[in-house]
Amino acid sequence: MKNFIITTDGCSDLTKDYVQEHHIRVLPLYYNLDGQLYGGDDILPPEEFYAKMREGKMPTTMAVNPEVAEKAFRELIGEGYDILHIAFSSALSGSYNVTAMVGRQLCEEIPDARIIVIDSLSASLGQGLLVHKANEMREQGASLEETAKWVEDHKLNMCHQFTVDNLFHLFRGGRVSRTAAVLGTLIQVKPVLHVDDEGRLVPVSKVRGRKKSLNALVDNMEQTIGSYRGKNDIVFISHGDCIDDARYVADCVKARFGIDQFLIEMVNPVIGAHSGPGTVALFYLGDKR
Repeated sequence: MKNFIITTDGCSDLTKDYVQEHHIRVLPLYYNLDGQLYGGDDILPPEEFYAKMREGKMPTTMAVNPEVAEKAFRELIGEGYDILHIAFSSALSGSYNVTAMVGRQLCEEIPDARIIVIDSLSASLGQGLLVHKANEMREQGASLEETAKWVEDHKLNMCHQFTVDNLFHLFRGGRVSRTAAVLGTLIQVKPVLHVDDEGRLVPVSKVRGRKKSLNALVDNMEQTIGSYRGKNDIVFISHGDCIDDARYVADCVKARFGIDQFLIEMVNPVIGAHSGPGTVALFYLGDKR
């Protein structure tokens, strides 16, 4: 049985240290800000990215570059690896379609190549948590097929609970109307959203005030975790340059569910371009999204 390697894309929000430690390959995603292209080796620190957004800068984003994906996959095949690629939700980006196409073409061209590309229907550290679970299986000796089957069978158990601080970024992405953004901002309405079974970011509720919106994330976890209560050994939380709010959510989860292991990281610029500074997102396994 050949060794396999797990690959993903930059929307998984896993840190450089994490992916290096676990030998995970990350395909970069690119965005344009102030006329400059970022991604790959040209990285803008997240704090600077969100500072520019607070100044009113509006980034634009793009999917995985097919040439970059092909080069990465060819290198790994040449090193003797089979590949399990866990992609950003196809409902939010074209990255899955790009990598699936590249994978099919390489498997047709190279007879002994084995590439499985999975549409995670997930985003940010929800996608990252699927990668984390898959990597645990790989490190415990599971095969490519066994690991891929687990991810396919459980990806709709990956729950995402989001809130944002500024409705205008959701308006730019077509998630709310201009009127809703203006009125909501005036009366301090904070939307709570989740990623549904089709991998789309959709509203769940609206609450008044920041603290209530953070508490709503944990309340929604209570409503969806079901039989996975007591089975989540770690919970992932991502944030748009608002670490104190992310830590508050972690404290609430610990108090309510007894979970004491957390991975807290910044929301990557490609997602942050649409959700904005002040985003907080909670990820865990549950019975339903």
